[in-house]
Amino acid sequence: MSERVYNVLFLCTGNSARSILAESILSREGQGRFRAFSAGSQPKGEVHPFAISLLKKMNHPVEELRSKNWDEFAADGAPVMDFVFTVCDNAANEVCPVWPGQPMSAHWGLPDPAAVEGSEAERHLAFADTYRMLANRISIFASLPMKSLDRLSLQQRLSEIGRNFTQTA
Repeated sequence: MSERVYNVLFLCTGNSARSILAESILSREGQGRFRAFSAGSQPKGEVHPFAISLLKKMNHPVEELRSKNWDEFAADGAPVMDFVFTVCDNAANEVCPVWPGQPMSAHWGLPDPAAVEGSEAERHLAFADTYRMLANRISIFASLPMKSLDRLSLQQRLSEIGRNFTQTA
């Protein structure tokens, strides 16, 4: 008997960097167990070039990535989400979208690497740091024993991932 595949949506305001990175990481990390998607409440319309560059460097496919509005996932016929994670950063006073419905959700806020100013190397480093933090969280999430956790325990674990694994190496 095959294991259930869970749909996961990563939300951010612009859907050009953090949520795109998360979608790519989970697509690889959770292959066969999770289907990853990303969207934004106010999508930029294009994926940030530094995100594309980093994902290529990390051997992620980038051809299908695009910045899209979260309305696509609320429309009839859209995949039903099991999990929704917001990855926008409250500290930057961004408006984090709230996803309606019944999916498990958690806030995994991260600073926006696209907002970093400085040299090109400093900006690339911000994207690499964001990738690392997301990879840590997603690795923990993907290893959770979904079948053996009740809904409340699972919700607690999802929230802990956002709180406790912000700056881990």
